[in-house]
Amino acid sequence: MINFILDPKAGVPFYRQIIDQIKFGIASGKLKVGEQLPTVRALAVELEVNLNTIAKAYRELEIQNILETQQGTGTFINQYEIHLSEEEKENKLKDICHEFTTIAHSYGFTVADLISHLKKQN
Repeated sequence: MINFILDPKAGVPFYRQIIDQIKFGIASGKLKVGEQLPTVRALAVELEVNLNTIAKAYRELEIQNILETQQGTGTFINQYEIHLSEEEKENKLKDICHEFTTIAHSYGFTVADLISHLKKQN
C-alpha cells in the first residue's frame, strides 16, 4: 500500500495527484495486482478532501482499466502493467527536485545543505 500525499501548492488538481500516485505505485511495484485500495469514503476522510475528488480519480482509473470496482467488496488494482519510460521517470524526478529545492530555498537552505543532509540519510 502507498501513503497518499496531496500537495495543494503543486498546481495539479488533487484527483490528478491521486491518479499519478496510483500509477507510479503500480509501476514501482508498491501496488500489486489484486491489492485493495481504500474506499472512496475512507480515502476522502484520510486526505481531508471531497468524496467526489476520490470518486473522480477512481472512475478515471477504471475507465483506463487500471482499477476494478466490485460492488460490495471494494476497489482493486486490475491486471494492468504500467511501464514508465526513462524520460517519464526523469521528468517526474525533475519535478520533485524542483519542488523540493524551491521549498528548501524558501527556508534559507542551500543546495549544498540539502545534499549534505540527503547523504546522511543513507
